[in-house]
Formats: sequence, structure tokens, C-alpha cells
Amino acid sequence: MEKIAITGMGVVSPSGIGKRQFWANIKSGRSFIKKITRFDASLYPAHIAGQIDDLEKYSHISERLLKKIDAFSHMALVAAELALQDAGIDIKNEDPNLVGIFLGNAIGGWLYAETELRDLYLEGRQGVSPYMASAWFPAAPQGQVSIYYGIKGFSKTVVSDRASSLMALGYARKVLAKNKLNMILAGGMEAPVTPYALLCCNTYGALSKNNDHPAAAYRPFDQERSGFVIGEGAGIVVMESIQRARGRGANILGLISGYGTSCDGVNRINCASDGKELARAINMALADARVAAEEIGYISLDGLAVELWDNSEIKALELVFGQNLKKIPVSCPKSMFGNLLGASGALDMIIALLTMEHSLVPPILNLEKPALNSLNYVAKESKEYKVNKSLIISRGRGGINSVLVVEKS
Repeated sequence: MEKIAITGMGVVSPSGIGKRQFWANIKSGRSFIKKITRFDASLYPAHIAGQIDDLEKYSHISERLLKKIDAFSHMALVAAELALQDAGIDIKNEDPNLVGIFLGNAIGGWLYAETELRDLYLEGRQGVSPYMASAWFPAAPQGQVSIYYGIKGFSKTVVSDRASSLMALGYARKVLAKNKLNMILAGGMEAPVTPYALLCCNTYGALSKNNDHPAAAYRPFDQERSGFVIGEGAGIVVMESIQRARGRGANILGLISGYGTSCDGVNRINCASDGKELARAINMALADARVAAEEIGYISLDGLAVELWDNSEIKALELVFGQNLKKIPVSCPKSMFGNLLGASGALDMIIALLTMEHSLVPPILNLEKPALNSLNYVAKESKEYKVNKSLIISRGRGGINSVLVVEKS
């Protein structure tokens, strides 16, 4: 299948808003995980997260619109605008029928929803905002972005747990390769730092409860791992054909060349322990990209920091890469700012693109004693590597596997 160009990226994350600030903090290896301050979360088993406290400073959104939407739609609108600016695109000059939006998230917009549900029980139906129905549901950001820019082309929202945004990117690439659209805004957003969403995440059973040491809590692949830490944010990129990008003189940031997906199908929550289906998804992505395993120069790990998930991920990589795995730098940069659930894959891909641009692999934080030593972990600090092709892994509950291959242009 045809390779698709990425010409703009927009980032909204605890590590920074905008790709320059984001990359500066990522490459420095700083942790942005802390105790939740937005509300009193002290009674929750896990009450730490990667939070965004200054979104309003970067927002071009009117106060009137902000009253109608949830935080995850707000993040998507900011990230979309940053991506379009980075791509040098004035959306007014595009045919709205040939622009699409492909976004993913896992839980929807619960800050708006739980507030309105509270009012429903306190005041009755008259106390509920008329915008409640259009604010919380998972497709709301896609709708808000389309309304804001007047986009009318074929679009999709993907809800596939933590694999959502990487799946949205893979789907967008497929649509563009078939010449159905000229351009797609693709990625994901998530806003789980709310009372009810945090409760749901705590029932997941996989959150770290190391509340007294937030910066050290998220430690994928470490012997002392105790689960992941949630984060909020958005990552959106501009995707278009290579021919169109070159024709308008765009700066091509990278190419999406391969995608693969599979499902373990063994449990409604947990993944399979053998990693075979994840390995199959990786092989599908490599075959789609026409890339040999030994050509991969960097692997972005899913890194849930749970023994079953971490170990099965390593088994999958061993099945695909064999002894060559020890030569490939691997990392899990989300350990710095939290797992953005449905938006995590999009941020991982953006980091992979920046890694290839700057020939610098950012570190996994808190990896002191690897539980398994078969990988070339980049730990503690960034390391220089010349990378031309990267592999991104994103997984979801029930053993959903999503894998993307990106290349330098």
C-alpha cells in the first residue's frame, strides 16, 4: 500500500503544548506526573496523573464554545490547530468535501457528563445542559473539529481502548492510499483526570498506587513496576499523499508505511501471555511497509508496567526480531507524562517522528532493574541513534494489538 506523508503535528500533553516545548521536555527525560490537584482525589487508591494545567493559554476557542464542550474536545481543537499551523495549511483553501478527520479515544468526555448528571439528580431534567448529549460521547471531538473548520469529508472515530488513536492513524492511511480524500487530520485525545473517569481507571486494576512518589510511579519493564499512571492530552497530525505534499512544497516530517492489527481473543480484559498475536500484528505491519525486521531502528513500546502485558510484549518482539532485538533501541517515553489511554499511540508516533528527525531516542524513566534483559532499553537519559524506520506498538484491553511503521522521508 502507498506510503502517506505526515506534514504537521499538534501536541497537547503534560510535557508541553506544541511540538517544540514537548520535545524539549521529552528529550531531557523530565517527569510530569504528580498528585492530582484538579479535585480531591485523596480517597482513590491511585490519585496521581499527568495533568495539563495551562490549556487556556494556548486556546483559540471562544468562551461560548468552551461552555458547550468537554475538555477532550478542547484538547482536540487545540491540537488540530497546532497541526494545521505546523503543516502550513489554511483550511479555507481546501475542498471541505475532501478533508477527513480520524480520531480515537477510550472513555469519552466525562468531566462534562458527570457534572451534568449530578445536576440531573439535584435539580431534575431542567438542570441539565442541552449540550450534554453532544459533549460527552466519544465522537464529540471529531464533530467539534469538523464544525469548527467546516470539514465535510469521510471521517471516523475509533474506540478501541488504548489502541484507539494508533488504529485511527492506520485507518486514515488506508483511506488516503485509496485516494478517497486529499487530507486527513488524524490522532487521538483523552481527558481521564476527572472524578468518575479516575474511578473507572482505578477499577481497571492496573494503576500504580505509588502515590507518595509520583515521578517514580510509572516504571515499565522494571522489577519494581506496580502498574501504569494515567495522563491527559491529545496528539493530532496532518496526513496527505506524498505527491500532494511535495506539490505544495510542504515539509514532510515522516511517512506512515505500514500498519497491522490483531486480537488475542483469550480474555475480555487481559492479553495472551505468549505474545503470538502481537507478533502477528508486527509482522503484518512490516510486510505492509515492505520492511525487513532488521531495518527497524527504534521500537516504541506499549509499556503498561504490568507483568503480564510487559512480558508478553517482549515475547512478541523476540518472536519477530530474534537475536537482532538486542541491537535495536527501545523506549517507552510515556513513562514521563502518563499513559494517555486512547491517545497514547498518537503521542508515541509523534515522539518516533521527532526521534528520527533529531537522531535522539528519549528514555524510559524509572527503569533501574529490568525484569527481562533481552532488550536494548534506552534508560535514564536520551541516547543518540540514527533512525530511519520506527515501529510503534499500542495495545488495548482484551488483547487488542495495533502496530504502525513510520519512516523518515
